[in-house]
Amino acid sequence: MPACVVHGILSEFPFKHIPRVPSFKTMLKHFPSAVACVSLCVFNVIGPNATGQEAAHQSNTMNYPETATVPVIDDYFGRKVADPYRWLEDTESEATAAWIEAQNELTDQYLESIPERTAMREKLEQFWNYERFGIPSRRRERVFYSHNDGLQDQSILYKADSLDAPRQVLIDPNTLSEDGTVALAGTALSDDGRLIAYGIADGGSDWRTWKVRDVETGQDLEDEVRWVKFSGIAWKKDGSGFFYGRYEPPADGELLTGTNENQELYFHRIGDPQSSDTLILKRPDHPKWGFSPEVTDDGRYLIINNWQGSEPKSQLFYKDLTDDDSQVTPLITGFDAEYEFIASDGSTFFVMTDADADRRRLIAVPAQAEDRSAWTEVIPQTDDVLQTVSLFGNTFYADYLKDARAKVTRHKIDGELIDELALPGVGSVGGFGGDRDSTDTFFSFSNYVTPTSIYRVDLTTGKTSLWRQPEVAFDVDQFVTEQMFCTSKDGTKVPMIVTRRKDSVLGGSNPTLLYGYGGFNISITPSFSPATAAWIDSGGIYAVVNLRGGGEYGRQWHEDGMRLKKQNVFDDCIAAAELLIEKQYTRSEHLALSGRSNGGLLVGAVMTQRPDLFAACLPGVGVMDMLRYHKFTIGWAWAAEFGSSDEEDQIDNLLSYSPLHNLKPGTCYPATMVITADRDDRVVPGHSFKFAAALQAAQAKTCPHPTLIRVETRAGHGAGTPISKKIEEYADCWAFLIDNLR
Repeated sequence: MPACVVHGILSEFPFKHIPRVPSFKTMLKHFPSAVACVSLCVFNVIGPNATGQEAAHQSNTMNYPETATVPVIDDYFGRKVADPYRWLEDTESEATAAWIEAQNELTDQYLESIPERTAMREKLEQFWNYERFGIPSRRRERVFYSHNDGLQDQSILYKADSLDAPRQVLIDPNTLSEDGTVALAGTALSDDGRLIAYGIADGGSDWRTWKVRDVETGQDLEDEVRWVKFSGIAWKKDGSGFFYGRYEPPADGELLTGTNENQELYFHRIGDPQSSDTLILKRPDHPKWGFSPEVTDDGRYLIINNWQGSEPKSQLFYKDLTDDDSQVTPLITGFDAEYEFIASDGSTFFVMTDADADRRRLIAVPAQAEDRSAWTEVIPQTDDVLQTVSLFGNTFYADYLKDARAKVTRHKIDGELIDELALPGVGSVGGFGGDRDSTDTFFSFSNYVTPTSIYRVDLTTGKTSLWRQPEVAFDVDQFVTEQMFCTSKDGTKVPMIVTRRKDSVLGGSNPTLLYGYGGFNISITPSFSPATAAWIDSGGIYAVVNLRGGGEYGRQWHEDGMRLKKQNVFDDCIAAAELLIEKQYTRSEHLALSGRSNGGLLVGAVMTQRPDLFAACLPGVGVMDMLRYHKFTIGWAWAAEFGSSDEEDQIDNLLSYSPLHNLKPGTCYPATMVITADRDDRVVPGHSFKFAAALQAAQAKTCPHPTLIRVETRAGHGAGTPISKKIEEYADCWAFLIDNLR
């Protein structure tokens, strides 16, 4: 299963169905995204003789709400493991609701007592308030793109007759709910541009309801497709309908926690009720299989990407759409490697793969190939990691990663290198979408100090030109970014990018935030965030480490950070923190660690292994119970990444780093604010509830460092979160760090 639909956070509008899974890189291709003075003095209110929390709460210990314990003991192949907070897994119970209310009240009281919180919120509003555009897409005579005037909760999708013509609202998600929590979660235009299918996400949930709108009139048709999850939309070329994947409706009370298995692929004909949709493919003999559809540009074939779990290994099937009686036919089977459909040329399919190529290559596979001897190599593996490929006319555009930084090359259809595309600088790119007969394409460019700009590529000449560049209300020229490499415990060199103000003085006293992820083959590349910019502009240092487990250096880099090798990820993170201290960017009493999702697991594991290394931690929507994660929603899919407690040979390894199970009573852990949301059905909030309760109990009477949990309402794993909620969350996070990194 594509890692991005398991853990990633997507925000921009796509103009095709969710494409070419399983790679997160390709998802980025289609989903690209002073009012108050908070200066260095904010972080240095307390004098140099005080250390962090001891100064902030010298005679204070937190009075935490009582959390009941229930005697629950599980037997994992002879290992007895207590789970006293099991009752908090029932996120819908009255008891859990009362616990959440009490915890949020405590957290609010603490945050309200921080003088800098209001100023930081105002600064974030100022930094977020700039005009932003999404990547344009063409369909016949029209252009479609998203736009946000700055503080709109959700970006609006517009249509226009040309790139510079006046635009008209096509879909405004801000009108779908009063609080901005209903988001546009995907779009797909019919080939003639007459109809647009659009997905709706309610309150952050991964469940999608798809509707269809007439582009000319702006009116919705009666069509509605429900219970879609981890699937995009693929229109038939004639616009008669679309393919999609769905699950059975969840049982009562299991909307946000029930296991997602047995996905089925359907065709929905426009004008028909969903109950009449045609079943294309199901495999009840393989309940963990999932299907993602794509239709070739010439309309001849339906391509079906078949995934199982989060590991980037897949199969491909196809169906001839010119023959109503054609069957779904295997193209590549075996789940031995990653196979991502790129484009077709007649009955030849171009596929990106890491089969026999750790850093990926492009191959050509004939539809009627009887075995792999018929495959031919088009673009061979290089020293850089191939991220995505697009075909325009007879030219391939190949997007590579070189030390976590983007590089784009152009190739003839036989793979011969033409040249390297000139990029605006060192950073990340996304986009390069469109059909094979497109005359232009667009890409986004950003890095940690450059707000996302949109560029147009003339596909006839290969020349690029700037289409839109944001104007921000702060001076990004005052920021500087540098890349360095730390040495992990086993000698592996691990890259880290550090961004700070040019005038910051390196003497060990800078408040520093280290961010990491390290999993699911996801590459963390330079990108711009107004929240991060506000942190840096306020005197903080921001460091991002590219841990093993990610995809920055290919398959081996990923596999060296998964399952029995997961400890490598934590060792890499520890090495990065130690390098920041060695280089005198900061000291432990001024150093914080953050991460979300799999990165939340990272934070939980590292803070329990090295509580002395950090002054504050922000574990967000994290996987904290490594023995039970696979029992909820799509959690079973992560067993390929983590191993599971159903496998006896994995138990000891999981117990060695599971954050929940490594908290030791009497240990003074860093100041911690756990972050989750009540409608997160990716990593269910029970993980965070149990970890926060156990952490509070472990140090309630022995440690002055606060342990708080912030539970957002009407929100999920991150995608589609309204801007107003993002500002509030980051204001709370940065205020918490300010108070604990003094």
